[in-house]
Amino acid sequence: MNISVLGTGSFGTSLAMVLAGNRHDVMMYGRNEAVVDEINSRHTNGHYLKDITLPEEIYAVSNLEEAVLHAELLVIAVPVKAVRSLTRDIQEILLAHQKKVLIVHVAKGLELGTHLRVSEVIEQETTDETVEDICVLGGPSHAEEVALKSPTTVSTASLHNKGVETVQDVFMSKYFRVYINEDLIGVEIGGALKNIIAIAVGALHGLNFGDNAKAAIITRGLQEIARLGTKMGADPLTFLGLSGIGDLIVTATSQHSRNFRCGIMLAEGLSLEEAEAKMGMVVEGVNTTRAAYELSEEYGVEMPITKVLHQYLFDDISEEEAFYKLMMREKTSESIGLKELLHEQYKDGSNQ
Repeated sequence: MNISVLGTGSFGTSLAMVLAGNRHDVMMYGRNEAVVDEINSRHTNGHYLKDITLPEEIYAVSNLEEAVLHAELLVIAVPVKAVRSLTRDIQEILLAHQKKVLIVHVAKGLELGTHLRVSEVIEQETTDETVEDICVLGGPSHAEEVALKSPTTVSTASLHNKGVETVQDVFMSKYFRVYINEDLIGVEIGGALKNIIAIAVGALHGLNFGDNAKAAIITRGLQEIARLGTKMGADPLTFLGLSGIGDLIVTATSQHSRNFRCGIMLAEGLSLEEAEAKMGMVVEGVNTTRAAYELSEEYGVEMPITKVLHQYLFDDISEEEAFYKLMMREKTSESIGLKELLHEQYKDGSNQ
């Protein structure tokens, strides 16, 4: 297929490598002329993927129209905050040229203000005459390891269930395995909310609180993700899979994770602005914390980790106060709320 990857960050670049390795005609689009030139002339993208050589077949452009018109499949690999404006521009180009494409996005977060999932943002800005289907690709997949051809498994889901098999076919390789999931909401919510927990775990790591504390936050964090996700319409079992516990583990335990590293830097005394500047990349979990906290209030879902992290990031409470708020919560049952959600979801046997 002719495929264009929109975004020259680490994950977009690693996915372009997967696609080129599968012998697709891959074009990348980026706004930074220096990065575009580096990809074309040196076959590297050193700022995002150090010591990695890209396939010579990958060609980069800074002209969005050229990239859109090249593609049968568009991969949107930009930060969540850029998705709406980019999709608007894509829609104008497709309409002008009476062209229709399949879209797959890899952005993990929620739009600030609207609280929409990324597929919902894309759907709002496109029409049936320009887009065949909107898919998500998510799961435990650090770009640095994908680029090194480390074995990776991810899942894909879609809005209309038309494009998932195509996405599976074009990305699948001997080291990059793609599973189809029927739960678009769950895949997107799991991918978004795990970044919140990763920041919290990183902060604990930076404070030298030990593995016991980190395991507790990861486990309790998964319950929060499942509670809110299920209220929003997701299948709770999705959170036991690749886009739930899988993505959460890899994001909350690895130095490759910018959210985990952000938490460490915050615990070491850097401000949020200093931590983001030091990494030079978007930390999606920061905006997602704000959006998820507001959603928890809207849906009436208890999310204590998200609430405390929101206070820590935006209300400037200390690490000690944040830790105290978590540990001295009211006594409760471990699985309160989740058992009821599972029972309600599966009591009639329709989701078995």
